[in-house]
Amino acid sequence: MKHELKITLNNVGRRFNRDWIFKGIDHTFTLGNSYAVLGPNGSGKSTLLQILNGSLSPSTGTVSFFQNQQPLDIETVFKHVSLAAPYLELIEEFSLQEVIDFHFHFKPYIAGMDKAGLITLLGMQTSKNKLIKYFSSGMKQRLKLALAFCSHTAVLMLDEPTSNLDTQGVEWYHELIKLHTGNRLIIVGSNQEQEYSFCTNMLTITDYK
Repeated sequence: MKHELKITLNNVGRRFNRDWIFKGIDHTFTLGNSYAVLGPNGSGKSTLLQILNGSLSPSTGTVSFFQNQQPLDIETVFKHVSLAAPYLELIEEFSLQEVIDFHFHFKPYIAGMDKAGLITLLGMQTSKNKLIKYFSSGMKQRLKLALAFCSHTAVLMLDEPTSNLDTQGVEWYHELIKLHTGNRLIIVGSNQEQEYSFCTNMLTITDYK
């Protein structure tokens, strides 16, 4: 794991057409800390997460990525970030094994994890050759979370992580938090306390309207 990774927002705002979603955000996110981005549905949490992972540009202000105090090129940021989000699509025509192989073609596994271990973590040994299009919404969400948590990246971003999960699934999510968040930068976009109760820092989007 690389040390001293941080993301700095300087007077960041984003608008769609003429409407500002948020503006004036000054914040630094550092490795080893956990942050909850809070706000009601439609308030801009997902938009802010996309700015933080480099997939969306701010309309105003700057977002800077640093590793060991050296600026990171925006084009390389994706290598350092894992994301689980409702709007991220899985390849429906792939089997479970194929999705895992495809994902870890781009990101290394965390130490001690491999494909068999991931399938065991999911409890899906009997579904390894099943096509994703036949998975329930809960199974798909578990898979997205497992892929993100088990990728060896400094930054872990979770947008509405327990969407489509039942009570047992939420408990499983909390197990993942305990096991796989050490020495990472964790950012959770949420409006449900069960998703971010472990976070030590809060940023409320509605403060920047």
